[in-house]
Amino acid sequence: MPLLSKILLPVDFSERSAAAARYARPLAAHFGSEVVLLHVVTAPQYEFGALEIGGSMLAELYRGRAQQASAELDAFLAAGLQGLNARPVVLEGDPAGKIVEFAHREGIDIVMMPTHGFGPFRRFILGSNTAKVLHDADCPVWTGVHLKDAPPEAAFPFSSVLCAVDLGSQSSKTFFWAARLAGESGARLTVIHATASNPDPGDDSEADWRTDVHGAAERELLRLQRFVNADAELLIEAGEPPKVICSAAARLHADALVIGRGSAGGVFGRLRTNAYAIIRESPCPVVSV
Repeated sequence: MPLLSKILLPVDFSERSAAAARYARPLAAHFGSEVVLLHVVTAPQYEFGALEIGGSMLAELYRGRAQQASAELDAFLAAGLQGLNARPVVLEGDPAGKIVEFAHREGIDIVMMPTHGFGPFRRFILGSNTAKVLHDADCPVWTGVHLKDAPPEAAFPFSSVLCAVDLGSQSSKTFFWAARLAGESGARLTVIHATASNPDPGDDSEADWRTDVHGAAERELLRLQRFVNADAELLIEAGEPPKVICSAAARLHADALVIGRGSAGGVFGRLRTNAYAIIRESPCPVVSV
């Protein structure tokens, strides 16, 4: 089965949505994917709930907005995704909730959406809808603060894929997904694990401590590599994970960075402690698996 049979592209008609489409196009062309362009119209009652407006007027308002959105989706498709197997869909409700619900119901393989931070604070804000989708979606989510800077013709196949693992329960799944992506594009695959810095650099046992930590991580990475059965360069570096991982992504000129998420949903969502920082700081798109 292709890695990406169905791609979900949420569209809010911003330049960031158009940039995400420029990444979706070459992936869809390579994998023969169906691309679903989804726009969610906010229910009028959310906006006018406190006002004295009749149900018939709200229904008419929604119909007008839905018709406009449908026309704009058709134009969006024609402008950037012509020639692909693409399907426009308009839904009503909470955007993040509808995106996740649709992805689960339709068996979507990946959601591709940009973050929505702005100005000097863009690296500190993912945008509430993107954050909720990252928390709740079962499938991988492709995002990044840089997507608005996508070139007119984003390239695929890739030449370099970086996979970051924390050696937790999701690591084999993350490694496997990255290996498939790299294999599809003939890319060099590098797997990195960031170990903690030495807690007491002045202690005489520093060398032993570092050797023990590095050795344990190396053994686990090798075990994962055998389990996944993938050809990859393995890196182990000490330091804060976001800095170590994003620095490696820049150094290796990675075209995509694949990271893992926790398996539990609920109030705290699926993202692990460092995922937000990695997404904010990565020089390339991030796929959260």
